[in-house]
Amino acid sequence: MKPATLGKVRAYWLGIVVCIGGFLFGYDSGIVGGVLTLQSFVDSFRYATAHKTRVNSLAVGLQQAGAFAACFITWPVTNKIGRRKTLMLASLIFVVGAAIQTADSHSMGAFYAGRVIAGVGLGAATVVIPMYSSEMAPKELRGKIGSFFQLMYTIGILISYWVDYAVLKGVSPKKAMQWQIPIGLQIVPAALLGLGMLTLKESTRWLTKKGRHEEAWESLKWVRAGEGQDIIDEMEEIRVGVELEARATEGFHFKELLDWPNFKRIFVAFAVFTAQQATGATAFAYFGPQYFKLLVGGGDKDVLLTGIFGAVKVVACSIFVFFLADRVGRRQVLIWGAIFMAACQITTAVVVKEIPSPDSGDVTSSGMATVALIYLFVIAYNFSWGPLPWPYISEIFPARIREPGVAVGVSSQWAFNFVFSLVTPYMIQDMGWGTFLFWGLADAVIAIGTFLFLKETQGLSLEEIAYNDYAQANTFKDVEAEVRE
Repeated sequence: MKPATLGKVRAYWLGIVVCIGGFLFGYDSGIVGGVLTLQSFVDSFRYATAHKTRVNSLAVGLQQAGAFAACFITWPVTNKIGRRKTLMLASLIFVVGAAIQTADSHSMGAFYAGRVIAGVGLGAATVVIPMYSSEMAPKELRGKIGSFFQLMYTIGILISYWVDYAVLKGVSPKKAMQWQIPIGLQIVPAALLGLGMLTLKESTRWLTKKGRHEEAWESLKWVRAGEGQDIIDEMEEIRVGVELEARATEGFHFKELLDWPNFKRIFVAFAVFTAQQATGATAFAYFGPQYFKLLVGGGDKDVLLTGIFGAVKVVACSIFVFFLADRVGRRQVLIWGAIFMAACQITTAVVVKEIPSPDSGDVTSSGMATVALIYLFVIAYNFSWGPLPWPYISEIFPARIREPGVAVGVSSQWAFNFVFSLVTPYMIQDMGWGTFLFWGLADAVIAIGTFLFLKETQGLSLEEIAYNDYAQANTFKDVEAEVRE
């Protein structure tokens, strides 16, 4: 049965609130690359031009390192105190880190420390958000609501690019506020995430797992805006799924993650988020101006083209989320998205190699062609590998190992986010056109791996997905009957 109208509104509201974390992720991703190009930032922190590449690398990479570490701290915390409180705590930690970054301390050490602290808050949020939204969204809307994360991420990036452009054009480079404004604005979405959680209920599945059945029922009634037979049946299905997990083994041990059915899911989660980073799209998000300078040469068009790049991302992701997310299979979209991205990146590499951009910054037909290819690349990304990994990973784990499973998956996202953000400035500097070739070949490998290893999850409940491998011969209904007896 389709969700009631009020239930849809509440489900969408839940998705929007928690995915403010995605906006925060995107804003932070986009703001740093532009801020690092501002002369006011260089003057405030007093580092030599010779250290520019190292500062670019560390300013981005250290936050990813903090986020990576947070993934392994977060899942036992959220298992103990719940999804809502963990997200509120994550937002507070990020605010502290952002405040340290915004202070004009003239110390790169202090700025780096703020980046690490903010990374811990951001990393914690990215672990809990897909977990919480998948546990609360009705299965008919789970793909769309799960994809809100990527939509909010793209909106955050878009706004960050234009904030960078605005302060570049409108604030004197002699004033520290030129870089403090874009950095300090991070505090706003972080605070909204924490405050917004006060309007939501705790996860029904988490409450059920903790034996708080009355609260779980109230939570489900609230988010579905009803208590009819279909809601009762869903509550029973959730109870059965959680109870079966509890019966399977009492007391979680890390070694359970090495059991073959669980290990397969862990491996898939790790691989999917690694692939998301290996598409090259996140590197573009962080270092857009630097990439576009490779395509169009000198001048100041790189920041403007980066702003347009952000707008293209938002439009593409919006179309996918609102019109396609729950109408297309996850697997096919991921395969064809990777193929198209590979074609765009490899073609860009060939053009840049054969017709290098002029240092004068003059507009050339080859420059226009490569910019168009990169825009097509990011459209394909936001139709596939941008939004879909978040709902996909949150869907494939049974309740028993959802926290550590999602944590491991998201940790790979941050680990390779860290790796690629650390090496990308050096790739751009030393490889030039080869950088595009690298991403293109990676996309081709991703397409092949997706075809060989990923299974479809669209339209299935979390419990049905979890028990697709249960005793191989049994269906979820067989298992449900066992537990009911």
